[in-house]
Amino acid sequence: MNSFDIRALNEEIERQSAFVTNLQTGMSQVIVGQKHLVESLLIGLLSDGHVLLEGVPGLAKTQAIKTLASLVDAQFSRIQFTPDLLPADVIGTMIYSQKESRFMVEKGPVFANFVLADEINRAPAKVQSALLEAMQERQVTIGKETFALPKPFLVLATQNPIEQEGTYPLPEAQVDRFMLKVVIDYPKLDEEKLIIRQNIMGERAKVTPVMTTNDIVEARAVVRKVYLDEKIEQYIADIVFATRYPDKYGMSEVKDYIEFGASPRASINLALAARAYAFIKRRGYVIPEDVRAIAHDVLRHRLGLTYEAEAANVTSEEIISKIINKVEVP
Repeated sequence: MNSFDIRALNEEIERQSAFVTNLQTGMSQVIVGQKHLVESLLIGLLSDGHVLLEGVPGLAKTQAIKTLASLVDAQFSRIQFTPDLLPADVIGTMIYSQKESRFMVEKGPVFANFVLADEINRAPAKVQSALLEAMQERQVTIGKETFALPKPFLVLATQNPIEQEGTYPLPEAQVDRFMLKVVIDYPKLDEEKLIIRQNIMGERAKVTPVMTTNDIVEARAVVRKVYLDEKIEQYIADIVFATRYPDKYGMSEVKDYIEFGASPRASINLALAARAYAFIKRRGYVIPEDVRAIAHDVLRHRLGLTYEAEAANVTSEEIISKIINKVEVP
C-alpha cells in the first residue's frame, strides 16, 4: 500500500470511528476508571470475538457489560450459571402445545445480541458444550431444527478466580473460543472515592443508546479495512511460535515451563484484535505497539503450564512478557 492509500484510509477510519468516543463517554458515566476493561469490551465488539472477564466480585464486570448493551440498542440477556443449570435453560427446548397439538420451540436466553454468562465456571460440562456450539457456530440446535443467532452475537462471560468450591474448570477447547481473557484489577484510590460518592448519592447516570446493531455490523466491515503489513504478520507469527518453540527464540529457560503453546486461533485473534485496537486509536494501520498492547489478553488463557512452572511460581503473564521483550520488533 502506498502512502496516499494509507492517508485516505486513515481519514476514513477517523470519520467512521467517531462512535468509539460516544461509547467510551457513555461507559465512563457509569463505570469509574477500568479503562482497560472498557477497551477490551470494544475490541470484542468490533472484532466479533467473545470476552472472558476474570476478577474478584464487585469490580463492575456485570455492570460494564450491561452498560455496553444499553449503549448499543440491542437485546441483552443475563444467564446466572449454577451447578444445577441445564442446557435447555440456556438454548431453549421443545414444549408441547395442547392448543396446537404439537411440539413447539421455546427459545432460550442465548437468543440475544449480548449474552452475559455470569460466573460461567459454575455450570457443568453439558451446559458448557451447549454454549460452545452457540459461540463457535453462531447457531443453536433445538430438537431437529437449527436456528441462527442474531447479529451481532457476543458472549461476555465472567468468572471469579478465588472460590474453587462448586466450580468446574472450563474445557481448554472452550477457553480457546474466547478471543480475550481480561484480568480486572482493583480501582485506584481516587477512583474508589468517586465510586463511594456516586453510590452514596444514588446518582446513577441514565444510559441511552448511541448506536444500533446495524452500526456495529457496518463498523466491523470498516475494521477489516485497517491495514496489516506483512512485517506485522511476521511479528504476530513469531510471538505465537515463541510460545510453542521458545528455544528457537533464545528462551530455552522457559521451555520446561510450557506444556503446550498457543493455537493458530491465537494468531488469528492477535491480528483481529490488533486491527480493532488500531481502529479504537483512530488509526488506519496496525503498529507493533497495538500487538503488544493486546498480546497478554489474547494469549494468557492459551498457554498450558507444566508442574515445574507451578512449583517455580511462574505464571503465563511472566512468560508472555518475556516473549514480547525477546521477539524482534519489526
